[in-house]
Amino acid sequence: MAQEDVFKKIVSHCKEYGFVFPSSEIYDGLAAVYDYGQNGIELKNNIKQYWWKSMVLMHENIVGIDSAVFMHPTIWKASGHVDAFNDPLIDNRDSKKRYRADVLIEDQIGKYEDKIAKEVAKAAKKFGDSFDEQKFCETNPRVLENKKKRDALQERYAEAMGAMDLEGLKQIIIDEGIVCPISGTKNWTDVRQFNLMFSTEMGASADSSMKVYLRPETAQGIFVNYLNVQKTGRMKIPFGIAQIGKAFRNEIVARQFIFRMREFEQMEMQFFVKPGTELEWFPRWRETRMKWHQALGFGAENYRFHDHEKLAHYANAATDIEFRMPFGFKEVEGIHSRTDFDLSQHEKFSGKQIKYFDPATNESYVPYVIETSIGVDRMFLSIMCHAYTEEQLENGESRVVLKLPAALAPIKLAVLPLVKKDGLPEKAREIIDALKFHFNCTYDEKDTIGKRYRRQDAIGTPYCITVDYDTLKDNCVTLRNRDTMEQERVSIDCLNSLIEDKVSIASLLKKLQ
Repeated sequence: MAQEDVFKKIVSHCKEYGFVFPSSEIYDGLAAVYDYGQNGIELKNNIKQYWWKSMVLMHENIVGIDSAVFMHPTIWKASGHVDAFNDPLIDNRDSKKRYRADVLIEDQIGKYEDKIAKEVAKAAKKFGDSFDEQKFCETNPRVLENKKKRDALQERYAEAMGAMDLEGLKQIIIDEGIVCPISGTKNWTDVRQFNLMFSTEMGASADSSMKVYLRPETAQGIFVNYLNVQKTGRMKIPFGIAQIGKAFRNEIVARQFIFRMREFEQMEMQFFVKPGTELEWFPRWRETRMKWHQALGFGAENYRFHDHEKLAHYANAATDIEFRMPFGFKEVEGIHSRTDFDLSQHEKFSGKQIKYFDPATNESYVPYVIETSIGVDRMFLSIMCHAYTEEQLENGESRVVLKLPAALAPIKLAVLPLVKKDGLPEKAREIIDALKFHFNCTYDEKDTIGKRYRRQDAIGTPYCITVDYDTLKDNCVTLRNRDTMEQERVSIDCLNSLIEDKVSIASLLKKLQ
């Protein structure tokens, strides 16, 4: 099945099973805005809990804050967002559609990568176990040709983006023969800049109102509070501040479901270090963050680092962690060494001293910063994409199952009475009442037991228990594993100890030690 078709099934599955809904759907929706349903919010909260605890619980020198969405507008002048937070846009004159020039070029790079991947897959199928992928990629003419085109395009693209050369970006689009997906033509306008920040007015009257912005990122709320946290928490360098919060960007080309939205959520940690030590800390956080992702068990082959060749003016090192989505490897997390740019800018624009006094050396300095930043929604999407599985069973039937990490699953245990009578529902409710303090449980008595299993498979519930007539005699239930579909008879008294350790966030955190 084509990956595009798989992705469409995942999007449909998210709506059908209460994970993600189009926002304002009864009013025909609002482009690039989505609501999380009853199962989606549980999964999302579990992702955030896994990240938060991995930062704050497992590091004595990292604490959390929650800064406001609205901040003084000069903050965004200091950070560069007012003057430089722009996307390069291009219009097709025939379709009247507007596109991000950088996205069009990145898609073209992706096409070269797809061609390489198809050649490799074809050869792997042909040669079987004897296939040497590395040797094939180093010798096959078609692979080498596409690699050459991809690398040349990447180099040219990085140079144009680094210099924000709008004419250069348009020339790349022309030279690559990139067409409008709607009209199929190359009738492009010039590339121009568009600021992504949403603005509004704050104040009681038109005369006294002040223009403010919905924050386009959460990092600045950490930077302007860093000295408050340091002093009140008696923090010593190095230390970190973590935050989870909403951010807003007026994305013109928002697409690929929840991958790129106008209202989204970020999990960010800014780690403050002594100047000159930042490039020692950068690789440590790079590896720490990759380990966090791989602890979910999705396979190391589905992740890769993408080191930035052209750095932002404020950075001296940057890398992305990319995950293999149905539409290619895409960024889910960025790790950046931001030097002292942000803090120095806020010191300059505010006129306030925000230097850190180091008692160990008896000197004051502006700390350097290592940033780790994840899009919660992108993380959610990567998990859904990997978890979605269609299986053919031995009996000829098929099932759709979400093989979510048990600790992240919205519901950990479904309790199913075999029939809706003879005291079985009451016994099932009794079990839920005992276990609901430990993890999220659900009760289901509608349809056959097989259909109920399928329903729980589709939302990723790792365990189901069936209460039958023997339960009333021996106080035991049938415990079913979602992934293997194996069933075993266990005592009700053992359920908590059997299940809780496997479905708790602690089970993931232990892998990070």
